[in-house]
Amino acid sequence: MSLKSLLSASVALAALAITGPASADNLEKLGKFQTTGVTDFQFIEQTGANADAIRKNLANIKLPAGFKIGLYAVVPDARHMAVGPQGIVTFVGTRKTKVWSVTDRNKNRVADEVKDFAPSIDFAIPNGPCFSKDGFLYIAEQNRVLVFPAAEFFYESPDVAAFNVLKQGDLIPADEESYNHTARVCRIGPDKKLYISLGQPFNVAPQEKLQKYRDTGIGGIIRVNTDGSGREVYTYGVRNSVGMDFNPNNGELWFTDNQVDGMGDDIPPGELNRQTEAGQHFGHPWYGGGTTRTNEYKDDAPPDGIVHPAVEMIAHAADLGMHFYTGKMFPSKYVGGIFSAQHGSWNRTTPVGARVMFTSVNEDGSVGETTPFAEGWIDENEEYLGRPVDVAQLRDGSLLVSDDLAGAIYRIWYEK
Repeated sequence: MSLKSLLSASVALAALAITGPASADNLEKLGKFQTTGVTDFQFIEQTGANADAIRKNLANIKLPAGFKIGLYAVVPDARHMAVGPQGIVTFVGTRKTKVWSVTDRNKNRVADEVKDFAPSIDFAIPNGPCFSKDGFLYIAEQNRVLVFPAAEFFYESPDVAAFNVLKQGDLIPADEESYNHTARVCRIGPDKKLYISLGQPFNVAPQEKLQKYRDTGIGGIIRVNTDGSGREVYTYGVRNSVGMDFNPNNGELWFTDNQVDGMGDDIPPGELNRQTEAGQHFGHPWYGGGTTRTNEYKDDAPPDGIVHPAVEMIAHAADLGMHFYTGKMFPSKYVGGIFSAQHGSWNRTTPVGARVMFTSVNEDGSVGETTPFAEGWIDENEEYLGRPVDVAQLRDGSLLVSDDLAGAIYRIWYEK
């Protein structure tokens, strides 16, 4: 699609450019292709003692034979990533107020520049960026979804074409805004609709909230047309999903889910889920993870047709971002499988996780074996050296892994 076509499509969205008072004026100006007066970027230093310390910690990481890992970029609070379809820039969300643009200008597979994206916009927990194949960048915030047409072109300037998909307060009801489980992720599905996860804020959702959450999609995954219309709940019974991707072979949605806390070190398991049709229910709050019943709902009959996870992960490892591998760099056994990040436990007496897992997926869409792929971010003192969040794929077939503790993105590649 040409830039002219992208801009024409953008103009059609301009009428939606209304947001909260803190950034309404700037967003409205950007939607009209007007300047905001913001001229400065925040640049992140890519050399020095911090970068050297991160590289030193990577010496602890264990990988299968032939694989290597290196520091790709220093990116504060790095969370979920969206690699531009042109391969020019990677956008990185955070749980704070920044979205970062990461550029490898000389293509030596190490970033040369990291700067804030769209600095005139006041972001609120912009955790979830995702791209359409034709170059539209979507960013799912706590309670808003924005779209940036031609983001790989405009990101060089502080002013970028920007519009609301779901304006502030339209993603979830305003009275449901919470400090807990607010990191959204998004994907464009095979149907060209926008899918957005909506974690529910409780450890176990209370009875009096269930109908409201079912109606709004909180504790599930919704989908909308890319202009924000046609909203529907696609997935039910999710506690807090912070990772999803579509199987490129059959279009099925897979997603991770974080299990209930406070039930002990070893239960309930984390989840990697496979959804085969719209409207399926994955068990929360009747199940805390896998087939483990919650204490709060143990005497209540769960809904009919509960879908249990395709893979039960180790308890409390906090399974987050995931990606179906489609590259040509890695050995063939990895093609079509899932790489997923385990952020690491926060309330387990002995920490677990802080690694990247690999799950093979069979030709019929069923799951194969799950094994650790990259691990070693927990040292011999049971101290975190890093906490992986998301996995993304560069055009050369190498993988990026984000880490919000170290404030970094790593690159993993294979050498024959």
